[in-house]
Amino acid sequence: MSNTKTQTVSQNQETVLRPPKRYKVVLLNDDYTPMDFVVAVLIDVFHLPHTQAIAIMLMVHESGRGVCGVFQKDIAETRCNQVLSRAEAAGFPLQCLVEEA
Repeated sequence: MSNTKTQTVSQNQETVLRPPKRYKVVLLNDDYTPMDFVVAVLIDVFHLPHTQAIAIMLMVHESGRGVCGVFQKDIAETRCNQVLSRAEAAGFPLQCLVEEA
């Protein structure tokens, strides 16, 4: 006789699908990056309307940080890297980070 064991798998198990985690892209204030540059980055990278870009820039300026958008992780990291690359290329110390929403 064979010593092979078999297992019975229940057919009633349900797979629970959860939406992916969301991550926010946060701009940090500094004393050197011009406001116009920040607004341009918000418009170009995050595709925000001019008025919303100004509102976020003012929030960053007044409170020290501001959320630019909430995305899936890979998109948030890509947008953050785009901000950092543009700031570095322009010679500004603008900082950006990704946080779990």
